[in-house]
Formats: sequence, structure tokens, C-alpha cells
Amino acid sequence: MKFAKYIAVVASLLLFISASTFAQEMTKEEWQNEMTRQKAKLESLTKEVGTLQTDVTSLKNTKIQNYDDCIGELYALVGATKADVDNFRKVVSELEGKINRKEGPKADRAQDVLALRQNKISALPEFFNKVNVELPKALDEWTEASNIKESDINYSVVKGDCLWRIAGKKQHYGNGFAWPKIYQANRDQIKNANLIFPKQNFKIPSLTQDEQVKYDKLKKNYKPAPVK
Repeated sequence: MKFAKYIAVVASLLLFISASTFAQEMTKEEWQNEMTRQKAKLESLTKEVGTLQTDVTSLKNTKIQNYDDCIGELYALVGATKADVDNFRKVVSELEGKINRKEGPKADRAQDVLALRQNKISALPEFFNKVNVELPKALDEWTEASNIKESDINYSVVKGDCLWRIAGKKQHYGNGFAWPKIYQANRDQIKNANLIFPKQNFKIPSLTQDEQVKYDKLKKNYKPAPVK
């Protein structure tokens, strides 16, 4: 309350000085009006000081939570440890780099983003916008046209075709497991991978070396179900 008393004293002095200074230049009525105005100003300042003093007291009594404790509580809400969050942060960063560099197949990156979104850690403020907004947007803006080379060929669908059969043709990949490559390159025409129609004209893009190894491995390890 010492602060409040100090303000009151200063205000009183100002009021006295103002009255003394202007008393000689004012009529009695003007002087009384000025005194009334100054008193009202003093009352307003006194109330303001009281409010500020209450706010100061309230702030002093407020318990400020330690930053580490606050972060720990956030991690606990999603059932994660600091190590889990650090690892998630690393995975997000690596995936963002792959998407920015267009390291396909794009479908695989989409699955990676989906996996991140299904992880509860993605709900933390640090990751929410990145995982749920920025990465999906980057995927939407990713066109794989740049992956199609001049040597890529076109194929006109005939009756009885399916993506597996087209990919398995010797002039294409000779491997039915590579059908997702055709699917991704023609998403503008294919809404359902199980539904293609005669006379549709598909681009057959070349496989990258990594894709070739991937699909060859799938073909090699494939074991048909036993015939009953």
C-alpha cells in the first residue's frame, strides 16, 4: 500500500500546484470547476492504483509451472516418453525431406504420412500442423509427371486387361507385382485399381532401380496358396 500512498501524495501536490498556478488567472467559478476536475482525476487514479495492487498480489500468489513439468504432462497425455518424441521428430523430418525431394513411390510416402497421423504423438502442438496439414498438402501438390521419361510408353487397354496383367507383359515390366507403378502414373484416369476399361490409354513409366529390386523381390518371394 506504500505505492498507493505515494501516488496519492503526488496527485495531491499536482492538484495544489495546478490550483496555485491558475488561481490568479481564473474566475472563482472556473477555479472551482478546475478543482472538481482535478479531484475526479485523483479519485480515478486512486482506483486504478487499487486495481493494479490487486493484480500484483494475484500474480505473486500464482504458481508458475516449471517448463519441463509442463512438457512432461503433455507427453504423458499421449502416452509417450521424451525418447519417443525425439524419435518421432526425427521420422517427421526425414519424411518431409523425402516428400520435398519427391523420393517415390508417392503411394509409399502417403502411407508414411498416414502412419504418422495415426500415432498419438502427432497430436502434440509441435507436430499437429506439420503432420495433419503441411505434409498432406505437399503430397497433394506432388505430381509424378517429372518421373516419366521420354522412353516411357503408352498402352491402350483391351478387354480382359487388369493392372496386374498389363504390368506382367514382357514389353512392360514382366512382373505383375509392379502394377502400383502404372496405377500411380494414371491416377487421373483410374479411380479404382480394380476397375479399368477398354480403350483407356495408360502411361507405362520406367521403373527406377530401387523399384525394380523391390518388385523383383516380391515376385521371388511369392508363394501361391496350396490347391485344395
